[in-house]
Amino acid sequence: MGESQDVRRYRANLQDETDSAILYRAMAAVEAKPEIAELYLRLARAEEAHALFWQRRIEKATGRTVKIGPSGRARVMVWLTRRLGANAVLPSVMNQEAGNRAVYDGQAEARGTAMPAQERSHARLLAHLASRSRHGWDGSRYAQLEGRHGAGGGNTLRAAVLGANDGLVSTFGLVMGAAGAAFAPATLVATAVAGTLAGACSMAMGEWISVQSSRELYQRQIAAEADELESAPAEEREELALIYQAKGFSDEEAHRIAARVMEDKGSALDTLTREELGINPDDLGGSPWAAALSSFVVFVLGALIPVLPLAFFSGREAVLACMVASGAGLFLIGAAITLFTGGSALRSGLRQLAIGAAAAGVTYGAGWLFGVSLGG
Repeated sequence: MGESQDVRRYRANLQDETDSAILYRAMAAVEAKPEIAELYLRLARAEEAHALFWQRRIEKATGRTVKIGPSGRARVMVWLTRRLGANAVLPSVMNQEAGNRAVYDGQAEARGTAMPAQERSHARLLAHLASRSRHGWDGSRYAQLEGRHGAGGGNTLRAAVLGANDGLVSTFGLVMGAAGAAFAPATLVATAVAGTLAGACSMAMGEWISVQSSRELYQRQIAAEADELESAPAEEREELALIYQAKGFSDEEAHRIAARVMEDKGSALDTLTREELGINPDDLGGSPWAAALSSFVVFVLGALIPVLPLAFFSGREAVLACMVASGAGLFLIGAAITLFTGGSALRSGLRQLAIGAAAAGVTYGAGWLFGVSLGG
């Protein structure tokens, strides 16, 4: 006889809590800042307590001992954490917690426990950590996290997946368009290679311009803040005091801290830049050259999936091999996206495959019409 609906729900809750606890411990292990590592450990302990709650529910309902390990998704996330760092997976974990913040609101077993409030607290904490990972970290922000912005690593990881997808889809579509036009094999390969390089260069240039423009904007904002600090120090001191009041300090404490900060102009500018503008002056959004290079590389890696078969096959076989390789790549990228969304890998993979196939169908049809018109 199959399990009841309640037991299946308990198992789903247990799996989610087990996965979260394992991932938080992995994030704590690689986190360089002790205070943030301690927060991750605290989250892990809370999730382990939740897991124990659901484990006991299952054992009481079934009369059997329950042992459960991490899911496949959790194993992949832990692997990424150990190699890329906690910030690489933080936005994905934040999105997962945000989606689960009300998961226990409608579950009778959780009423009267601390779990619903703790899930909300976890979502708020991770949202704050993910926001601040862009601009750095300081002790005053840490003090505000108890009880509860993206060049961060997680956005970079997501951009890598999406950049590879761009390279795959655009190059696959280009190859299919050329195939529809019945180009000669050599022309087909040349078209694919040229399209790959053109797309990669375009992506790299766009990323360089985007990051460099952001850096220049931040620099102008910092320069304007420095001018205001020089010409109107009293007003800047009042702004600082207001910021500290908003953080929970009393009027007297806020003015005393602001006055102390303003004693050193360098420290005052750094503080105003971080607190008022929300800019980390030590980073300014990262290196435009690194961003351009990474965009170029991930686009090429995605484009290689439809291009490589053309180097080993010719004619109809080359087109079929390109289709098979591209289909497999599209499905895998769609499945990989669920690392960030927490959705079904099968559903997301099939959806990505369908979208890519539709794009290839459109370009193939356009190429065929183009070839017919030239031939006619």
